[in-house]
Amino acid sequence: MRVLVVGNGAREHAIAWKIGQSPRLEKLFVAPGNSGTSDFAENVTVKSDDVEGLLDFAIQEGIDLTVVGPEIPLEAGITDQFEASGLLIFGPTKRGARIETSKSFAKALIQRHGVPTATASIFDDYGEAVRHVKGGSVPVVIKADGLAAGKGVIVAESHKDAVTALEALMVDRVFGNSGDRVLVEEYLDGREISVFAFVDGPRVSSLVAACDYKRIGDGDTGSNTGGMGAYSPPIPELWNPDLERLVMEDIMIPVAQALAEDSSPYRGVLFAGLMVTDDGPKVIEFNCRFGDPEAQVVLRRLENDLLEAMIATAEGRLEDLCLEWDNRSAVAVVIASGGYPESYETGQPITGLNNLDDGVVAFHAGTSNSSGQRVTDGGRVLTVTSLANSVEDARYLAYANVNRIKFEGSYYRTDIAAPEQYGIAEKNLRGK
Repeated sequence: MRVLVVGNGAREHAIAWKIGQSPRLEKLFVAPGNSGTSDFAENVTVKSDDVEGLLDFAIQEGIDLTVVGPEIPLEAGITDQFEASGLLIFGPTKRGARIETSKSFAKALIQRHGVPTATASIFDDYGEAVRHVKGGSVPVVIKADGLAAGKGVIVAESHKDAVTALEALMVDRVFGNSGDRVLVEEYLDGREISVFAFVDGPRVSSLVAACDYKRIGDGDTGSNTGGMGAYSPPIPELWNPDLERLVMEDIMIPVAQALAEDSSPYRGVLFAGLMVTDDGPKVIEFNCRFGDPEAQVVLRRLENDLLEAMIATAEGRLEDLCLEWDNRSAVAVVIASGGYPESYETGQPITGLNNLDDGVVAFHAGTSNSSGQRVTDGGRVLTVTSLANSVEDARYLAYANVNRIKFEGSYYRTDIAAPEQYGIAEKNLRGK
């Protein structure tokens, strides 16, 4: 098969890397890709949000399956346009993608079907939203309704913070049109996990879970980012057979069926961000694609042929698919440019990528080639992933290899998959 992967981050590198292992693969393209994907696939100079350009390329090159990594082309309706042209594509339609692209749509849908979630009020008017938060309890969660690169959620610890968050979203419009509507949501106390499944209408595959780290600093401090690391599977307190069954029966299947009943049968990956509370798991949000950096650990544990799994899902044959997951643990540590998620420099030479242990893969995100050398080309630069018999072993293997990779100003958290009793990792993980 001739396959096109859309996107240029570490998530797309991981997807392409896994598809590259399929015996059914004839030729792999990535649009636009990065310097990592260029090692084993042909990068295409078409941006991931250029739906017309991607469609033209797929037709001209006889692409048998297109796999969409990021959410923006899904919101733009790439699946609708490809399917209208008779092309097979992995990813939900524009209507189905609303489960991520409109938090108000998602909230209304899951509340309507009795799926456990935080209570929320939805506002289009800034003044009404301010009056609501001033009269409510804190902490409270403020969410931009639309896409905001994973940064449109603010936990306000005080009434003043809540008003400031509303002003940033609705008045200053820091996320543009995504803040035209906001959700003011109940704060849930618990531990967060990410759960993934392949969905083809009402049918849901077996589940896999991961934990990610969104804040820039150790101990979950500092600004929100796109994600600084992840591990899978979560600790037993967060993910065990009983919780898995509960999530499947109370959350994933009802939501898949609700989307199908809404005339938008969902085909692709369904990603549930959950809070495990004293009252059980509750939905924080849904995403319509693999997470980043969660994909980097989840796909390390997938034992199936990913290409086969995606074809079966896109063709509505999920009943033919039995997904199996490696019992070993995977850990991913993101190496970022100094200053991320604010301003940072690019073009820094990267060394050490040829000195990684067996079982360790560095997925590229913000990298490019310059004069025959790898250089930084983004905020999140690399995701170093490992696979081992325990979380502890995978964690130390990942960090041992992170310390071999060097570029000016590099930064990473030291507490990814840290022992729970410590809260943050031992200081020697920076190699000091």
